[in-house]
Amino acid sequence: MDHPEVLLIGGRAGVGKTTVSWEVSARLREAGAAHAVVDGDFMGAVHPAPDGDPHRSLITERNLTAVWANYAALGLRRLVYTNTVSVLAGTAPMFERAMGAGARCVRVLLTASDATAARRLTGREIGSELEHELRSSRRKARLLDAHAPADTVRVATDGRAVVDIAREVVELTGWV
Repeated sequence: MDHPEVLLIGGRAGVGKTTVSWEVSARLREAGAAHAVVDGDFMGAVHPAPDGDPHRSLITERNLTAVWANYAALGLRRLVYTNTVSVLAGTAPMFERAMGAGARCVRVLLTASDATAARRLTGREIGSELEHELRSSRRKARLLDAHAPADTVRVATDGRAVVDIAREVVELTGWV
């Protein structure tokens, strides 16, 4: 493999991105496929937002570039990356800059109904952020549905086992 590859797992809050990414990783490990996993939310988790970077995209890219350099130094060429909006077309240049020219992106948009996402978020959010997360999740679901590029594969998570979802996602990569 000449160029690095990244599996972008996007979707609204409560869709199961993190859970699916760890199960994808387990399936890849089982198959002996070398890879790294990065939760993109942590790449820009800083408050307040840096001056001139209100969406934290610059700090996210700097952190991803540094982390990927460490993984690449180990010989890794595949990355599983989760973030709500990671599948949008505007993110591809960031991955090329962070991982190298020609980085191949496989876009997977996990989907769930409003009711499913609300149920999951209600079980997960135990602090003061539940109402904000519910509103944001609904808004982002509409945004992602409207703006995900044509090559994005949508994978429904409603009523499905995580292992089945991960199996479908891994098949999309061609990594095993």
